[in-house]
Amino acid sequence: MKIVFTGGGTAGHIFPIIAVCREMKKIDSNLQFFYIGPKDDFSEKLLSQEGIEIKIIMAGKIRRYINFKSIFQNIIDLCFKNPIGFFQALFHIFVLSPDLIFSKGGYGSLPVVFSGWLLLVPVFLHESDIVPGLANRIASHFSLEVFVSFPVEKTEYFPAKKMIFLGNPIRNEILNGDRERAKKSFNLSGEKPIILILGGSQGSQRINEVISFILPGLLTEFEIIHQTGAKNFKEIELESKTFVSKELLKYYHVFPFLEEENLKDALAVASLIISRAGAGIIFEIAVVGKPSILIPLAESAQNHQLKNAYAYAECGAALVIEENNFTPNFFLERVKYLLSQPERLKKMSESAKFFAKPLSAKIIAQYLIDYLKQ
Repeated sequence: MKIVFTGGGTAGHIFPIIAVCREMKKIDSNLQFFYIGPKDDFSEKLLSQEGIEIKIIMAGKIRRYINFKSIFQNIIDLCFKNPIGFFQALFHIFVLSPDLIFSKGGYGSLPVVFSGWLLLVPVFLHESDIVPGLANRIASHFSLEVFVSFPVEKTEYFPAKKMIFLGNPIRNEILNGDRERAKKSFNLSGEKPIILILGGSQGSQRINEVISFILPGLLTEFEIIHQTGAKNFKEIELESKTFVSKELLKYYHVFPFLEEENLKDALAVASLIISRAGAGIIFEIAVVGKPSILIPLAESAQNHQLKNAYAYAECGAALVIEENNFTPNFFLERVKYLLSQPERLKKMSESAKFFAKPLSAKIIAQYLIDYLKQ
């Protein structure tokens, strides 16, 4: 049997696909896996490592900010890229004749979903966020069912009869982190509480700027593992070496991106996690039971990160700081205050584990295979 995955090129789309793919392999080793989507080096590398065959198509997106450049790009995408991408997807799906399409959304998924629907291939969606993106809103009309990460009554737009609440698929390997291994691989001193800072797969310039501004103050009391994103890594590394004393610099461990092997150990050893509020990282933080401070991206589509963050914080697992309050001194004081309260941290950890859905990928994988065997 052949399974086609599709989705955008961010980690929030790709990691759940990998999680579901791994679980499907455990159930049935004879399945063939394909990915159809726009070219993206990040996605290609990760998916290829899983033995997923990649088919590249053109895909355009709608830019909601208005200026001359965005209007011109929208015209190009709508009139040229999307039609070409649709015919490319139609060709690949016709040739492959897959038994099922699993879509994670994103602008690159629409040509695939629509082509699959035209060719009578069953389509299943997964929506990570409380507020669906435009692609999944459209694609939901061509799908059989929509798996959702947050409770049905909280998830917006989709009809309740189409939704199945299962959580966000996470890679089970994330649970295999090791504190002692982390101390060696990150060269941690172990003298201070450890803070893990994540800005998403592409990093967060705003978080990086605030951290850089208060870095000496943080390192006085804490040890830090910081994923900056590749774009800002060199700048952040240079600033830290310029403005932080050698005595404190040994407590700062900065990386452009944490691969799975390093991420799971960083999650295991951290006392507190600072992160954006994409659904993917929220569920990974939850499954390892770590207290967190979430800083939602203010420019996220339909403000979905803000709604994700507050939905998660309702259970008591996280503190939310909105960007307009995310000032260096306020943030530093909140971090110090939180890490001075061991009982509260313990309760946050327990709440995170209660919120987590560690079997999501396994259940979705079994559901899809059972459907194919009907």
